[in-house]
This record gives sequence, C-alpha cells and structure tokens, in this order.
Amino acid sequence: MELEPRNRHKIIALLDKGVTIPNPVTLDVGDDVQVDQISGQGVTLYPGCRIYGSKTVISRGARIGSEGPVTMEDCLVGPRVQLKGGYFGKSVFLEKSSMGIGAHVREGTILEEQSSGAHCVGLKQTILFPFATLGSLINFCDCLLSGGTSRKDHSEVGSSYIHFNFSPTGDKITPSLFGDVPRGVMLNQPPIFLGGQGGAVGPLRLGFGNVVSAGTILRKDVLNERRLIMGKAHRGGELPLALNRYAGLSRMLEKNLLYLASLVALEQWYRHVRRDFFHGEELGKWVYDGALDNLKLAREERIRRLRAVAEKMPQSVRRDNGHETGHPHLEFCRNIDEVCDVFEDDPALPSAHGHRDPFLEALAAQKRDQDSDYISVIQSFPEAVSKEGTKWLQAIVDDRCEKAAGFLPAMNLFR
Repeated sequence: MELEPRNRHKIIALLDKGVTIPNPVTLDVGDDVQVDQISGQGVTLYPGCRIYGSKTVISRGARIGSEGPVTMEDCLVGPRVQLKGGYFGKSVFLEKSSMGIGAHVREGTILEEQSSGAHCVGLKQTILFPFATLGSLINFCDCLLSGGTSRKDHSEVGSSYIHFNFSPTGDKITPSLFGDVPRGVMLNQPPIFLGGQGGAVGPLRLGFGNVVSAGTILRKDVLNERRLIMGKAHRGGELPLALNRYAGLSRMLEKNLLYLASLVALEQWYRHVRRDFFHGEELGKWVYDGALDNLKLAREERIRRLRAVAEKMPQSVRRDNGHETGHPHLEFCRNIDEVCDVFEDDPALPSAHGHRDPFLEALAAQKRDQDSDYISVIQSFPEAVSKEGTKWLQAIVDDRCEKAAGFLPAMNLFR
C-alpha cells in the first residue's frame, strides 16, 4: 500500500516554492495552513513535523524539527528561527531565536531576537527580550525578562529554574518583571543572572545587573542593581494555614498593575518603533501582527486573573472579620471594571508625546543614515536619545499605574 501524506497538494506546493522537506511522507500539514505564509527561502521542515493553524507563518531560513518532532499551531516564526523539537502554540519567535528539543511553548509568549531556550523548557505568557537565554529543564511562565547587550552579554536563567506562578488559593496574579520595559528595550542594560536549581515566587521585581546565586528562591523584590543575591532556606516548623486572607493584596496589586502598564508601554514600542523593521521582511507584516496579538493576549490574561481575585473579595472579607463594611479589599471588588479599563488598548495613547516625538524623530534619522536591522539601530543611539525613549515609555507606565491606583485609594498603592 502506498502511503500518502494528508494535503499532499500543499506539500508539493511547498516543495515547488523551495522549502526543504527531507521526508515529505512524514509531514502533516493542516487543512487551514496557508502555503503563501511559508517562505521558500531556506526553510527546512524536518521529518515528523505537524504544521497547523491558519495564522501560522514561517519566514526565510527557519529550521523546524532538527532535533525531534515539532507540533506547531498558529505560530508566527521570524527569519532564521530554530524550533528544534516539541510543542509550540500561539507564540511568536523573532529573528534568530531558538528553542531546544522537548519545548512546551504556549500562548502569550514572545521570544525576541536571538533569545533562546535549551531542552525541556516550558513557557506561557512569557516575554523574553533580545539575547535572553534559558537553560534546560525550566518552567518560566507569566513573566518578562530583559537586560543584556549581546549574545555574549545576555540575561540568563540557569537550568532547573522555576517561576512559581500559582498560589495555594488557586490564583495567578503572579506576573514578575525581571528588569523592565522602558530601559530594557534600549538594549543597553546590564544582564540579569538567575542561578540554576532556583526559583522566584511571583509576583516580584528584580533590578538589572543582579546575580542570584544557584539554589536561591527569590521571595521579595530586589530593586537595587548589580548585587549578588544569596537566599537561605526557611526554618523548619509548622504554622496555622489561613487561605484566602489576602494579607498582601496591596503588594500583589502593585505588581499586577505595573506589569499591565509595562505591557501597554511595550505595545506602544511595537506600534511606533518596531513596525517598520517588520514590514521590511518578506512575511514581516504577519509576524508583526502576531506579536501585537500576543501582547493583547498577555494583557487580557492579566486582566482575567485580576478579575478572578476581585470576585473572591466579599467572601474573603467575611471569612476574615465576619462583616464587609468599610474593608479596603471591597474597593478592589467594586472598582475592578474601572481599573481594568485603564489598560484597554489605545493605539493613539496620548501619554508623554513630549518625549515620544523627539525619540521617533531621532529614530527616523538613524534609519535614513544606516539601513540596518532593529538591534543595530537601537544600539547605535547616543545615550541622550536612549534616555528620551526611556522617559517616553516610563511616562506611559507611570500614567497607567497612577490612573489605576486612583480607583483604589484605600489600598494605598505606589506610596
């Protein structure tokens, strides 16, 4: 009996475009995959690949499945990306990013240029800025990692690291910022190192240039920079367990609002700075749109998790003190809609045009003077220009946080 792959006509069309498919019989191409969204320039689809989803884009020079079978569904793959083995769903991979075998990468994830993960890495709602490197056997969901200036000077997460992103009460208001957006996008900050066999209990913040020793579990913010951080184990013993008390709610809200505001700032960066760099590529418009979609997904995920906790507040307050009158946590429940509306998408966000416009003018001039890639252009800015761009984005973050906190005066946020 002669074996014939599903959608044989699409596989033939890919071969005719120049896609390298060493064993076409082993390739499964879904009914909704668009052949015109797969480049014929240097793309290799190794044996055992399953390509699904109408949104899937595979750009020039991409290599899919070089170490093991790959299942890909609605992923946007930029130029010269390597996805070596595993599952990849509703994620975006920018130029020269890569993931090793055994990867499990899910929605809301963006790997920017030259970022990477070794084998057996799990990501979801994760954003890695350029050059960030993850070791093996890592679970790094619900966080953003920036810092570093090159592949030789990059933020790194050691093997067997975990970002603890799920609380005993079943909540996920746990996003962590390792570095930040306003300075991180300038690609001129010192890298962050998270030592292997360690972890971080979200939500928290970590400053640039910090080195966390192997085996350390981060449980609080470290905003000082260029520090060596060494943790110690908890003292043994037993304590009463009181779930759903939310004693640290103000701290958790601050971290969530800051993370949401950072996503808003990053969206503005993509809209005003990154867009033209994407549009210069063969399939770049699709990849750009996919990146914006994933930033929207990340925002919606954080809002959904906030709403879920807000709904628990009346019951939590009753359990805590037997009555609801005047408790500050109820303000969070009552005003959750207004808080979430602060972070709705606004392509024409008016915040900080006084800093934005001079930066964008400098960007336009720089692009005229040197027809180069995104990383080279951003890193060629004089320090004064980079600072102007950082002020623009930081003003967006501050403005969103201030507006959201204004609906929660009893919580005393950002004081």
